[in-house]
Amino acid sequence: MKKNVLITGGTGFIGKHMTDLLIENGFTVSILSRSKKENVADVFYYTWDVSQQKIEEEAVLNADYIIHLAGENIAEKRWTPKRKAEIIDSREQSLQLIYSVLKKKDKKLEAFISASAIGIYGAINGRAICTEKTLPANDFLGVTCKKWEAAADRVGNLGIRTVKIRTGLVLGKNDGFLNKLLPLFKWNLGSALGSGEQYMPWIHVSDLCRIYLEAIINPKMEGSYNAAINDDTTNAIFSKTLAKLCGHSLWLPNIPAFVLKIMMGEMAKIVLTGRRVSSDKIESTGFYFEHKNLEETIKICLP
Repeated sequence: MKKNVLITGGTGFIGKHMTDLLIENGFTVSILSRSKKENVADVFYYTWDVSQQKIEEEAVLNADYIIHLAGENIAEKRWTPKRKAEIIDSREQSLQLIYSVLKKKDKKLEAFISASAIGIYGAINGRAICTEKTLPANDFLGVTCKKWEAAADRVGNLGIRTVKIRTGLVLGKNDGFLNKLLPLFKWNLGSALGSGEQYMPWIHVSDLCRIYLEAIINPKMEGSYNAAINDDTTNAIFSKTLAKLCGHSLWLPNIPAFVLKIMMGEMAKIVLTGRRVSSDKIESTGFYFEHKNLEETIKICLP
């Protein structure tokens, strides 16, 4: 009998790729969605409402594994106090809902794998390489990720193997961060941001999904893992590479930091800061990145 993986956030960019990979590897997939959708081959849909703390419990009870991707997009809107609360609540409350079903029904999963982010190391520039032992920062990104992971650890306290994937900038075709930049760079209007020296640890979506799959099938994986290439890519390098692949060279000056702060408010920290991260821990499991060259990776992501 096929094992079942429940994915929260399964209708999003990463979730769709994850669903395809799991089916290719002989799993069935269940997806939690706010609205009921029609089941298709090997994919089953269930509903939940995090704000109301309501869920079709069958989704959890039928699962052998859970991959938790759900959470408000941290870069979608300006970070007002209300928006900050929504970002944190969407992560804590969704995990609380799943936790409550697992505890109430004494459901034992084979593994629980939760998304996290390299933002746990903070919106700080510097050359220090962050490992999974680096302490969380005390800024908004650090606190958000710390609370996110603490909520996941509650599932671990039920005796369930728990893995937290600290994700970098995800590159893929027709979606994500790259999709927002392409129009400007195609019209030769792209430029580096701020100093351009801020690091941009990145990962191709297929490698990210393979890390999640590894977390399912490798019983030795537990705890936190960085999921990003450690190649010292800066915003200037990324921008120059993207411009080259669009048939141009950068000619506009860097967009000044103060302009981005006016446009984006505090959220500008996302694009003006960046940490270097180590990928040693995930690679020590035997995992290998199929996409390690920035230029080749961006090339396959272009329409």
